Amino acid sequence: MSELLTRTFMTALISGGLLAGVPLMFTAVGETISERAGVLNIGLEGMMLVGAYVGFIGAYYGHSFWAGFAAGIGGGAATSLVMVVLCVRLGLDQIVVGIAITLAGEGITSVLQDSQFGGTYPRLGSPPTIAIPGLSGIPMVGKSVFDQPLIVYLGFAGVAAVSWIFRRTNAGLNLRAAGERPEALDAAGVSVVATRSYAALCTGALAGLGGAYLSTVGAGTFTPFMTQGQGFMAIVIAMLARGKPLWVVLGSFLFGISLSVATALQLAGINISTDLVNMLPFIAIIVALVAFARRSYLPPALALPYVRGAR
Repeated sequence: MSELLTRTFMTALISGGLLAGVPLMFTAVGETISERAGVLNIGLEGMMLVGAYVGFIGAYYGHSFWAGFAAGIGGGAATSLVMVVLCVRLGLDQIVVGIAITLAGEGITSVLQDSQFGGTYPRLGSPPTIAIPGLSGIPMVGKSVFDQPLIVYLGFAGVAAVSWIFRRTNAGLNLRAAGERPEALDAAGVSVVATRSYAALCTGALAGLGGAYLSTVGAGTFTPFMTQGQGFMAIVIAMLARGKPLWVVLGSFLFGISLSVATALQLAGINISTDLVNMLPFIAIIVALVAFARRSYLPPALALPYVRGAR
């Protein structure tokens, strides 16, 4: 491979990995919050799709990417209310309800897109970006990494804030207690149900934001089933990160690179089977699970409904 092709491939791989990694980052951080509180949210795929559709509609008709992000957050949070009511408050099986949310999200968004636009797929323009002086001029990676929409920088700041909340605040302590020793949290006078409810709502909001980013910034349009399993990837990332948001960022961008390989190879003029390339993210998941699953940490009360006084 010539030097020019190598540079083209690496630039496309890095920029594509970042573009694909940001939705995973938002969604996986949200899943980390709910898992810490003892809620396993299998419905992330459906929440991302709802956020993607509502976010695109908001950006398209509101003529603002920020309107799209706000709509995506609202759509994801509204969808997570199903998890809050049925699982956190009524104690139904979190896995069954999560699968139902995913299937419903896939079906509803497909029907809405077809009824709204028919066979057409309107597109948005490119979002404005902010270049970091000095860093954006670094050869090969500068323009790809340090010239991004403002929401990306806010996302990194948000991850750092979540990490700080986990380690330094009473809210973070309550979250950990809700997932590890909910009876102790209850005995301390803090509502386990309320703590888990807030965590699940945060998860839905962040998954919706990830979906909105995917449709408005990543693709510039909404297409049915466009998440292609990214919600389940986010669950794996959250589990392997051992509850540490900063590790979530690293995992998100590693998986994002696996999602961007096809585009990078095409730009570099390398022909390879599309089916093979599309398998890479799932192969990466299997490899990661085999290599690191034993080191993963799941709260003891994860996916277990809490009933006061139960033994």
